[in-house]
Amino acid sequence: MKIGLIGLGIMGKPMAKNILKAGYDLTVNDLHRESVDEVVSCGAKAAGNREIGESCDIVLTMLPNSPHVKSVMLGEEGVANYMKAGSIFVDMSSINPMASKEIYAVLQEKGIEMLDAPVSGGEPKAIDGSLSFMVGGKQEVFEKCKSLLETMGASVVRCGDVGAGNTTKLANQIIVACNIQALAEALTLAQKAGVDPKLVFEAIKGGLAGSTVMNAKAPMMLAGNDKPGFKIDLHIKDLNNALDCAHSVGAPVPMTAEVQEILQWLHNHESGQKDHSAIAQYYEYLTDIQIGR
Repeated sequence: MKIGLIGLGIMGKPMAKNILKAGYDLTVNDLHRESVDEVVSCGAKAAGNREIGESCDIVLTMLPNSPHVKSVMLGEEGVANYMKAGSIFVDMSSINPMASKEIYAVLQEKGIEMLDAPVSGGEPKAIDGSLSFMVGGKQEVFEKCKSLLETMGASVVRCGDVGAGNTTKLANQIIVACNIQALAEALTLAQKAGVDPKLVFEAIKGGLAGSTVMNAKAPMMLAGNDKPGFKIDLHIKDLNNALDCAHSVGAPVPMTAEVQEILQWLHNHESGQKDHSAIAQYYEYLTDIQIGR
């Protein structure tokens, strides 16, 4: 089975390396040649999008947003123009579910199957192969691709038909963003009240308030570490998609709108490329303190 992967960014590059470790025949492409060269040095082949479409049984993408996926797949020189009937497209990007359905409709006319399979876990879990995949698509197509996805993830769950994967990812991103905001508020409260936020974190992380988000992001806030595992600008993109989807289906999302405003404020203050845990820096700006320092 030949696999193609387009998109070797913060997430895509380590995911490609885990596919190679599992022994798959992998061909890759990306706009940044140094990323391609790094993955090729691990055993992949390099090719353009046309060759990937012509030669691969499964084509994967890991791209920033809906327009990028549509362009790569459905543009004038789009990969779908060269894929064989019966081949499979798996989009691991986090995009609007409506865009996934639009792409799927075009691919079905060409006899190409599709899964939307966004991931959660950020760069650390991409590196160690323990991402969570939220998948939409036909059960039989999911079964064909599950073992491949398991080379990159510890959890691979089919959530419904095409579009369900990205709807689930939007729900995930709402929960993550609101958790980070609540954590930043709580640690700010502790410090302003004269209690060491490091000790607050140690005391509550094993209780009901504890979470994977807290365990990952509290140490970063306390250390002032904003090196991106997942960038603020990407979370803004995801929450824009969540708000668009919510408005179209009539779902109330006031907490999402509030945290989106904080993220947008950070973007406007030159923090868009920082980790989303830098939400804490919004509270530091308001209070003139540095959490844990």
